[in-house]
Amino acid sequence: MTEIKSIGSVAGPNAIQGKTVQKESGENFEALLKDAVGKVNTVQNEAEKAIQELSGGGDISNAVIAMEKADLSFQVMIEVRNKLISAYEEIMRLQV
Repeated sequence: MTEIKSIGSVAGPNAIQGKTVQKESGENFEALLKDAVGKVNTVQNEAEKAIQELSGGGDISNAVIAMEKADLSFQVMIEVRNKLISAYEEIMRLQV
């Protein structure tokens, strides 16, 4: 993490006069994305397990719920990816 110290009377939303404020680094964003993809993968694996249990005489409602959770989590992940790509493309169009 990097540290930012406020200067004089200049105070922005992340600056506190006379105190050190820590700024989130890119590594935390990367870890957040890896964690999110890992959770989606876990939900997908749970759905596969529920389907295998169903083929062995398991409860159909558990399988359907697990599949819906997996589908919804995957759709959310795709939408987040699309928004990130859109934001990146928007930033690349900005003139400096």
